[in-house]
Amino acid sequence: MNKRQFIKTIAATGLAVPAFGEGFEKALAKVQIQTPEETAENEEFWAEVRRGYKIKPDYVNLENGYYCFTPQETLQNYIRHVQDINFQGSYYMRTRQFDDKAEIRKKLAALAGCSHEELIVTRNTTESLDTVIAGIDWKAGDEAVMAEQDYGAMLDMFKLQARRYGIINKIVSVPNHPASDEEVVSIYEKAITPKTRLLMVCHMINITGHILPIRKICDMAHSKGVEVMVDGAHAFAHINYKISDLGCDYYGSSLHKWLSVPLGTGILYVKKDKIAKLWQMFGDMGYKDDDIRKLNHTGTNPVHTDLTIADAINFYEKIGRERKEARLRYLQEYWTKQVRNLPNIVLNTPADSHRACGIANVGIATMKPTDLAKTLLEQYKVWTVAIDSPTVKGCRITPNIYTTTAELDTFVLALKTLAT
Repeated sequence: MNKRQFIKTIAATGLAVPAFGEGFEKALAKVQIQTPEETAENEEFWAEVRRGYKIKPDYVNLENGYYCFTPQETLQNYIRHVQDINFQGSYYMRTRQFDDKAEIRKKLAALAGCSHEELIVTRNTTESLDTVIAGIDWKAGDEAVMAEQDYGAMLDMFKLQARRYGIINKIVSVPNHPASDEEVVSIYEKAITPKTRLLMVCHMINITGHILPIRKICDMAHSKGVEVMVDGAHAFAHINYKISDLGCDYYGSSLHKWLSVPLGTGILYVKKDKIAKLWQMFGDMGYKDDDIRKLNHTGTNPVHTDLTIADAINFYEKIGRERKEARLRYLQEYWTKQVRNLPNIVLNTPADSHRACGIANVGIATMKPTDLAKTLLEQYKVWTVAIDSPTVKGCRITPNIYTTTAELDTFVLALKTLAT
């Protein structure tokens, strides 16, 4: 299919929604002299960004944490890849597929700040981290440390290893409002014994948005001979960092979240000297023990989605890493600062700017989280997700770069009304 045929096909299916145009390029040129923090408050610029999205008008979407739907520019590229792969069929799968995958890995590794020999594309964070948990050669009595705030799928995987191999899972609790990094590090440190083999920690806790001091935790654990696996599901393409700077041994994330790749892609990072000892979940004798690709044998996969990773990275870098992080933090603090100290409103996310970014969690003391989420949607047309755990009771609020302050004003008014 040539370019002209593709354009006709897109138009015929009603998907020819304009992506970024001259308006965005002009807006982008204007903010080149601004700091990311200044641009974060530039509503004119983010209005141009918003025009690149097709947004459902039925509600204010403040639940982007599960899945950040793709902007039109990325979506159109995705559809093009689907059509192209369908046009070429097995010829593509047997010829170009592997070279394209190699290039995608390199592009992702450059974004992640690690070697492409330490990174593979997976389907999501759960698959990535479960690959590590299942790949360790556990012995009865071995210990693993994790927090009750960690994602349920990984906690379940550790429970499975406990049933299968007799390992001991030690679960700590991370405070919503720590006094210092050292308080958080100490909580994990106290759980470590000579039998501890692995410590799992969230880069950004999914239910509260709390950013943990990963480097300090890794340094502490390594001083005791313990490996560290980081759940970065919500951090990747949300905050700006390099995996190599974190000092961890394993790192997993989902690309359909803040990088806005279509559903079904994630990454797994394994430090080079840790690869050889990991058992793969599926048999593949085609790679050496120290080749991370041995962990990636999951059969035929939707390669058109993998190809779209490159397009999503281009979109992300067009916005700018620092600009995106600054905007997401600005949006979170825009609404949290208006309600944080009000009676009956409970903020489950730290107030310190360096401890959070775009995600926050809020509750009404007199309402169950499910009732709050239901009321917000039915009465105020604000879409959120309820979180009801022993340590966090409220709704998780996750705006995206297309979210406006006017939409957040609607949400703030709803909270103030419900609190009284």
